[in-house]
Amino acid sequence: MGLLKELLLLPAAPVRGTFWVLGQVAAEAERQYYDPATVRRELAVLEQQLMDSELDEAEFDRREDELLDRLEHPTRAAADPRRK
Repeated sequence: MGLLKELLLLPAAPVRGTFWVLGQVAAEAERQYYDPATVRRELAVLEQQLMDSELDEAEFDRREDELLDRLEHPTRAAADPRRK
């Protein structure tokens, strides 16, 4: 049955492969987006911009909240068994 199924689905292989690749790219992008090291680097850059007067306090607070929300994202907690 498995061989027959694979033969019947063979014409769809390029489409299935494309969706698999897109899924892998999306998963890696999300992993990097929520990576704590990346968020900490962005927080450091943000703080430096505030110190250099490139940002006002309101913009800093808004962007800092967004970054801190990324640290608390539920997919990160689910992926890290130490965080419960």
